[in-house]
Amino acid sequence: MTNEVRNLAFHDEFITAQLIDNPCDYHVKDGVVLNLSPAPMITGTDHPAIVPAWKSTWLKGGVIKSGERAAVIKVVKRTNLGGVGLRDWDWLGNRIRSFPRDTPLYISPQDHIGSVVTDPFVFTNERRDSTAPQEFDLKLNLWWSPGDTDCFIHNEHPFLEVHTQIHGLGRMQKFATRDESTLYEDVLMPAGYSHDPFCRVTGENEWTYPWHRYYADTDSVWLAIELHPRG
Repeated sequence: MTNEVRNLAFHDEFITAQLIDNPCDYHVKDGVVLNLSPAPMITGTDHPAIVPAWKSTWLKGGVIKSGERAAVIKVVKRTNLGGVGLRDWDWLGNRIRSFPRDTPLYISPQDHIGSVVTDPFVFTNERRDSTAPQEFDLKLNLWWSPGDTDCFIHNEHPFLEVHTQIHGLGRMQKFATRDESTLYEDVLMPAGYSHDPFCRVTGENEWTYPWHRYYADTDSVWLAIELHPRG
């Protein structure tokens, strides 16, 4: 069945968020459109364009011509958007004891999308052809922080991960050590942009990340896309 639509777990009056399975000639009024599959997604009609695997675009009155799975997300109410902590979002310090007590970083409810099959080496751009596909659980959640927020330098994830900017301006940064003075790569994240994976495959279900962080230049909402290995 085409165009199976449901609201994501973090959809509310401030942020609209829908999942579309098997989109076909699906009209998007206005929003960030993310390709949630390892196959290309086609947008447009007279001049079709390709949105690569795990990448995104912003459509305004546009069409998803074809694809396997997509998300469409937009901030529709900016006033009091930062009240996420008073809704059902959680301050990250409630989950991680070592998290800095003065950092205003909030996480939305997580949506368990379902399974996806991909080669982790292809996901990380370490090879082009899929030779060792495996099954992953695909999970999504949003993050929010105000402008000029350091969202914590870290390098540990038991999953594959990328991010998409939904609202505001931020950046994904890499560091030589857990010290912001050792910054060596600064990836700007305008709304609608998805960065390339930072990790590399270093073993079976093992991924190594550099020291990295998200930094919010302005009040920002961004999406985390996580692929958790099954088994």
